[in-house]
Amino acid sequence: MKLALDTRALVNRENNIAQLILITILIFVAMSALNPDKFLRFYNFESITYIFPELGLLSIAMMIAMLTGGIDLSVVGIANLSGILAGTFFHAVLTRQQLSTDPALPQVLVGVAIALGTGLAAGALNGLLIARLKITPILATMGTGQLFTGLALVITGGPAIAGFPKSWAFIGNGALFGLAVPFLIFLVVAGLIAFLLSRTVFGINLMLIGTNPKAAVFAGLRTTRMIFFSYVATGVLGSLAGIILSGRTNAAKADYGTSYLLQAVLIAVLGGTNPAGGRGTVLGVSIAVLALMLLSSGFQIMRFSIHLIDFIWGAFLLLVIAINTYLNRK
Repeated sequence: MKLALDTRALVNRENNIAQLILITILIFVAMSALNPDKFLRFYNFESITYIFPELGLLSIAMMIAMLTGGIDLSVVGIANLSGILAGTFFHAVLTRQQLSTDPALPQVLVGVAIALGTGLAAGALNGLLIARLKITPILATMGTGQLFTGLALVITGGPAIAGFPKSWAFIGNGALFGLAVPFLIFLVVAGLIAFLLSRTVFGINLMLIGTNPKAAVFAGLRTTRMIFFSYVATGVLGSLAGIILSGRTNAAKADYGTSYLLQAVLIAVLGGTNPAGGRGTVLGVSIAVLALMLLSSGFQIMRFSIHLIDFIWGAFLLLVIAINTYLNRK
């Protein structure tokens, strides 16, 4: 029985990956045919490697939350607050001239620690509300998301904090071995998360909790602790995305990346993650990010309205959820 279920899950996962690859190829071919002169330029694909990681990390964070049947609507708020707190620290300890000329590596390391610590604390708060106090994840993270955004607004007063050290900007705009530093960071983090979910007891238990919470309890799993640490992980991933975003834009603001929230949910679902829990892969999410980045790049090249693009994302999300629900019932 268990072998049959494992085989079925493997087949479903492989089919989903194959479908995602096919969708990505179709999007690439369609956008190339519609506007080959601009879409096929090297600069277009290079820019994707700088923007891809921050959305990819947020989408993986969303997938981890969904594995237990939850959701994290606060990841963008965590990302912005992390960048703002780091930026506030830099402006407090460095002069304007140092910000523009000095790599300030020791201060940048402290800034990274502040940002990651912010994500850890924010994730722990989400985990406490959801795992310990049993608050519904969508309500808990909606509330904390507003809390983090409000705190960011109080700190900045509204405007962006602009001007980060050169070493911090290198995290978001630098290149190593001909590859974007943010993309290299994403590859390392995505590989670690994939290993954690597929090759460790923690990952397997998360899948079981999402698949059948009652069975997980009867099996003696410490579900409260597992769920708590899953939201700590989403918080840290959110703060890492905030580091890359602020490094790329050389600024941090409370409302940066607001459209990323809908896109992260869409990518997680499109990547094969079951919103009810129990199923999801880093590979599937990564391919889904690439597909949507190609699609978004094509829309921007064809000068689609931002509002129209948001409408398309929302409609696409509903369509994907409807199709997945139908296939699961079948």
